[in-house]
Amino acid sequence: MAAAKAKKTPPPPPPLVANRKKIMAFIAQSEDADRLAALTRNASAQGASDVANASFRKLVSLVPAAQLGTVEHDFWQTVQAFEFTLTEERGKATRLSRTRQKVAKVGVVEILIEWATDAHPTDGFKMMVERGMPDLTGEAVTLRHAASFAEPVLEAARRRLTAAGIDPNSLPR
Repeated sequence: MAAAKAKKTPPPPPPLVANRKKIMAFIAQSEDADRLAALTRNASAQGASDVANASFRKLVSLVPAAQLGTVEHDFWQTVQAFEFTLTEERGKATRLSRTRQKVAKVGVVEILIEWATDAHPTDGFKMMVERGMPDLTGEAVTLRHAASFAEPVLEAARRRLTAAGIDPNSLPR
């Protein structure tokens, strides 16, 4: 005679879901890029998109060489966001070597001017918009630091965002 099957209890929720409050507190205070990157990957794999988004944004905000609130800091956040996304998609470390070299030659503001005024959006622009992070585009950085740019550049940034279905006024300042 076959033994009666024991009733299966549902598995416990994934650790990220069960410990969301604790994890969000960790993210807020963390300065460890490797742990934040791992957390971003794990949260994505477990479907905890709010945790993945929070850890990703904290990760790309870690720009030790630039002062928080500067155009340089925001620019490097954008570069890091694109590099991290490419690295995850390709499965190997990806760096924007040409962009980094160009920064050394012409500076951050000149690159942002080129990105905003070029006839076509950059791959980074498309990728950040597709992933619901238009505030991490070069165009958004340009608008946040309007005092550093001439009006035609600002208008080009607004047009690009609007053409992508983004209200420039809805982006964080």
